[in-house]
Amino acid sequence: MVADHFRPRLARRAALLCLPLLAGCAGAVQQPPNGWARLPRDAVEGAGDPVRAAVLNTAYVFGQPASVAGQPGEAARAVANYEFLTVEIPYGARWRGLNPMVSTELAAGRQEVHSAFGIAPTAPTQQVVDALYGAWRAQLAGDRGAAERALSTPAFTLGGAGTLQRLAAMPVLPRAAAASSFAAAELDRQDRLGSPRGNDGGGGGRQ
Repeated sequence: MVADHFRPRLARRAALLCLPLLAGCAGAVQQPPNGWARLPRDAVEGAGDPVRAAVLNTAYVFGQPASVAGQPGEAARAVANYEFLTVEIPYGARWRGLNPMVSTELAAGRQEVHSAFGIAPTAPTQQVVDALYGAWRAQLAGDRGAAERALSTPAFTLGGAGTLQRLAAMPVLPRAAAASSFAAAELDRQDRLGSPRGNDGGGGGRQ
């Protein structure tokens, strides 16, 4: 009888002790499986928002791949931007107001992009972004050799020359095109609703 008398009190105390743990779990920041990523400083000119620029760039290039035919550097930049967005939008605190289906579609498109350009599925996102932007800079400078070297990492299974060849003939990637277009439309919708989103630099999501 005495034990029965104390049992409800002990249960309440146990529940109260668990509350801080549950709160901590609820507030925990999810980690992207392949790590966080940031865009380089030269991803956008001037003081523009690099994340917004990445969305608009991918929506245009993946929607019209012929626009970068024979321009592997520009294709590399678009692929780098897409790779970045696959972690920035799903995990970044700035984008919690977006339709969650944007994240789902970006993830589906990521598999398509990785297959098209021979990107290893477990490659760290930051390494992929850095290598592709390195190739973009090298192509701007007219140094194809440097572009190939930038892509000669384990992240790119086709090697530097093979990856550049694929980038020079960017195929139609319908899932990635749809995802990037969806992301652009969602940004526009949020803007019309007056959603405040400041410029946080190159992304990174950890807010």
